[in-house]
Amino acid sequence: MAALTDSDAEETAQKVALITGASSGIGKSAAKTLAREGVRVALAARRKDKLRQLEDHIESEGGTALVVETDVTDEDDVQETIEEIQDSFGRLDILVNSAGMMALNRVEEADMAEFQRMIDVNLNGLMQVTQAVLPLMQRQGSGHVVNISSLAGRKSFPGASGYSASKYGVNGFSEALREEFTGEDTEFIRVTDIEPGFVETDLSEGLPPEWMETLDPADVARSVRYAVSQPPHVDVNEILLRPTQMEL
Repeated sequence: MAALTDSDAEETAQKVALITGASSGIGKSAAKTLAREGVRVALAARRKDKLRQLEDHIESEGGTALVVETDVTDEDDVQETIEEIQDSFGRLDILVNSAGMMALNRVEEADMAEFQRMIDVNLNGLMQVTQAVLPLMQRQGSGHVVNISSLAGRKSFPGASGYSASKYGVNGFSEALREEFTGEDTEFIRVTDIEPGFVETDLSEGLPPEWMETLDPADVARSVRYAVSQPPHVDVNEILLRPTQMEL
């Protein structure tokens, strides 16, 4: 990965990022990538042991990390996380909503409890965390919300109906949120929607063979870094990533 320019580094150094789903996959890779650029990272997920390992890794490389065990579907958990970040760092500049789950089944075979869980984590949890960070960003007069959506939020696939429904919702939420903060008289809050194709993570287990051309989490993390390192007058609204050989 190319190094940041001096001006880019000035934009990102010593900022604070909250990354949900940081215990694995895209969230973990995004945390490492941003920490290497001087961003102080708050690591949020339910698996505290995995977060501690990531914290040790980041700090061994000279970065700053804070473990905040969080269930994004629990309102009290989310509020406590924001308070802990404010107490520890005094600000929050970047939110990367990466927590997610994927259960694949045709509609007639689907477990409705799994459908509900995907909506709760992928969409409701994302909206809940975003709403919780906005007052802090508004007081600062700046902030950047990065939502990890999916190609499945643009194109539906057989067997991925529930997952697609949750990600289409993320895309709609991102666009509305961006428009709410667009204009001269509003706070300076940017919104980026990142839509990767299939990524080699814990979620990719069980994918059908025709979907197995996948991206690496680091590919998505580079997109996060690109979006948040733009100068203040640039808002990268959407990034769509597909594996080069993907035919779907």
